[in-house]
Amino acid sequence: MEELDVNVSSSEGFGIAEKIVLLTFISAVILMAILGNLLVMVAVCRDRQLRKIKTNYFIVSLAFADLLVSVLVMPFGAIELVQDNWIYGEMFCLVRTSLDVLLTTASILHLCCISLDRYYAICCQPLVYRNKMTPLRIAVMLGGCWVIPTFISFLPIMQGWNSIGIIDLIQQRQFNKASNSTYCIFMVNKPYAITCSVVAFYIPFFLMVLAYYRIYVTAREHARQIRVLQRAGAPTDGRQHHPDQHSTHRMKTETKAAKTLCIIMGCFCLCWAPFFITNIVDPFINYTVPGKLWTAFLWLGYINSGLNPFLYAFLNKSFRRAFLIILCCGDERYRRPSILGQTVPCSTTTINGSTHVLRRKPLKRVPAVTERKTQGKVNCGPTQFSNLRKVSILYSIWKLFIQF
Repeated sequence: MEELDVNVSSSEGFGIAEKIVLLTFISAVILMAILGNLLVMVAVCRDRQLRKIKTNYFIVSLAFADLLVSVLVMPFGAIELVQDNWIYGEMFCLVRTSLDVLLTTASILHLCCISLDRYYAICCQPLVYRNKMTPLRIAVMLGGCWVIPTFISFLPIMQGWNSIGIIDLIQQRQFNKASNSTYCIFMVNKPYAITCSVVAFYIPFFLMVLAYYRIYVTAREHARQIRVLQRAGAPTDGRQHHPDQHSTHRMKTETKAAKTLCIIMGCFCLCWAPFFITNIVDPFINYTVPGKLWTAFLWLGYINSGLNPFLYAFLNKSFRRAFLIILCCGDERYRRPSILGQTVPCSTTTINGSTHVLRRKPLKRVPAVTERKTQGKVNCGPTQFSNLRKVSILYSIWKLFIQF
């Protein structure tokens, strides 16, 4: 029994080798979260084009919430986990727990707002998005992401509403007589577990699934319309495209869209679903979930704060260009090419505050007889112009979707 106590400080503690592995892993997670979220915020502050895109306001606020998680929540949890002891007192335990619930819930609500913003831009009113998503509405949505979590964090936790009926059990688990250790225990009763989980996870999860499903369906329909209009407006020069070319392009675009949505929703569910499922189940099975399992699920949720910069920013071409400019000290090779310097004819349209360019391949040189008749002028009828405009708009919507 004494030999066992040398390697494991308590029944719920970790051995020395496990602590070394945990410390290395946790340090990597914290460092990744801090650097990734800081880079996102600096990129938007320095890049004027990124500031014009309204979705990026949500991404910056999300990065700020995740940054606070990595600075104010993760380090204290890591110290307690490695030392197997809480040394900061009961009051700071309540403050740290309240910050944990507040910031992680705010992060999840930001993810929900981003999905709703994209749904509104692509599915509902894509052409009047600039007028509908006003600064006031954005401010209200961002304010809700920060105010709503306070009603399930500081207010009930500091008042002790979450511990009604289980105070004796909490006090019993806060102190370990065998190892003379004190722990920052956060246990919740059934009403708080259900309310907190529904507000912080299940409602945002349902809205995200619904929004991204509708976005994917709409994007597929836009891609189909683009192919139809492109075929209708194709130059009648006698050339026939290979029949497999269109099907291959369609398969690639739809596969990319599906992968993007699967990555976003898959990471979100993988990181937070285990914790919130256990959070509801545990009070109904008399709090028998092992402590190590709780710790694993909690840190799995923390990892989401480090993944968000990669999912919502690093997959974006504009953000990647801004990151390269920052990391390479403003190297001109990564600057955006000037639109005025383009020599290829193009049509532009503005969606969600950003300008998207639809390039047109140069027309094949017409025979000399036809060229003399037209005197170098290309006449576009109303049908061709209308089709070209539709292709431009639909292509911009589809590009806005697959950009993320």
